[in-house]
Amino acid sequence: MHLIEFDKSIIKGVKLINVEKIIPHEQIIEKKADKLIKYIESFNNDDIIISSILCCSKSFVIIDGHHRYFALQKLGYKQIPVTLLDYDSDQIKTDHEEKIIKNQIVEYGIAGNLLTPKSTRHLFYSLSSKNWEPIILLSCLFKLKGSEKI
Repeated sequence: MHLIEFDKSIIKGVKLINVEKIIPHEQIIEKKADKLIKYIESFNNDDIIISSILCCSKSFVIIDGHHRYFALQKLGYKQIPVTLLDYDSDQIKTDHEEKIIKNQIVEYGIAGNLLTPKSTRHLFYSLSSKNWEPIILLSCLFKLKGSEKI
């Protein structure tokens, strides 16, 4: 285990955002989303702890968290936890090979042309490990009240 250090300027904000503003760029795996929904429902309107959805700060296109987004939306949450990122930063890439470039991902999302599930595996550069790490490590934990969905 090691401490994750990164260029803090890539995080542009952490907040609850209206679910209707968020734009997916990938399809989801229904079975995975259904399991997540059942897990969240098991809290019976108690507070839940969930990782924020990572989005581009300019376009609100999802970078990581499509299944969390879909599950929260389907469960009726109107405000969802989001970490806004500077997607233009060279400290973020779409995967190790960068088969799809970032502006294409944003264009696909805005146009509603969803890529297949797990088409991207976004990474960020860790100053401490000197490696590219999974971008979910930049996600923040949020406590959501189940009774405040609608």
